[in-house]
Amino acid sequence: MGGYTGRFAPSPTGALHAGSLVAALASWLDARAHGGRWLVRIEDIDTPRCVPGADEVILTQLAACGLVPDEAPLWQSERAAWYEQALASLVAAGLAYPCGCSRSAIDVANAARGIARPRNGERVYPGTCRDGLHGTGLAAWRMRTQHAPPLLHWQDRRLGAQTQDLHTQVGDFVLRRADGLFTYQLAVVVDDAAQGISHVVRGEDLADNTARQRWLQDALGLPAPQYLHTPLVMGRNGEKLSKQNGAQPIDIRAPLAALNAAADVLGLPEHGGTIGDALAAWTAAWPWRSAT
Repeated sequence: MGGYTGRFAPSPTGALHAGSLVAALASWLDARAHGGRWLVRIEDIDTPRCVPGADEVILTQLAACGLVPDEAPLWQSERAAWYEQALASLVAAGLAYPCGCSRSAIDVANAARGIARPRNGERVYPGTCRDGLHGTGLAAWRMRTQHAPPLLHWQDRRLGAQTQDLHTQVGDFVLRRADGLFTYQLAVVVDDAAQGISHVVRGEDLADNTARQRWLQDALGLPAPQYLHTPLVMGRNGEKLSKQNGAQPIDIRAPLAALNAAADVLGLPEHGGTIGDALAAWTAAWPWRSAT
């Protein structure tokens, strides 16, 4: 199809592992199955979590697996001026405001309302600073959600129809942290629009972020990509595979083995030929080819 642009957007907090390779392979295959472009964006705005040199390791791993972007990669750390401009636009529209609440203060406020945070669940913001800044410390900036549609709807190409009530399930979410760093939510929306991303393919753990991003896209007048959220690789503790629960870097000495493991998670058959032959076969067998 014409006009397709996809991307893989890793955070350089370490090397690619089995779980992140699934998302990389899926985004590459979806782009190729639709005759589109595939880009790589290094999401390195959370600088305290970034590992020096991990971005180059990731690019080397991708290349060893035959996953080479169609343009030079983009680094988010070079794009702060664009995020600042987007935040200023939201502030001018009355959609963003400063907040001095710490995480512990939010937990205390929610506990007083009888709201307990589920394990690994959202810390729903209670609106403490919505009508005026509380506290004297450094302020973060939050996006108002009471003006969002009561239910945000979108269609996921794999998961089907999705809805979320941002105001009650998430609350006003952070756009720029108190330490001055911009958050994933704002940066990803700005950069997807700037790069002309038409289709986002990423891990299922990020599906919950989609409503926030759709609300930001609406507020900033930006186009909304189509979304496909892929299955996750799980660790031994039953949670998403990560460095914290034993994920090991993929071995670029055996890239076909790593690709076959990723393909299996995506429901694609094992391939014993060359990497190029395997990628071509999986592109031809891509199950979401017509779901656009």
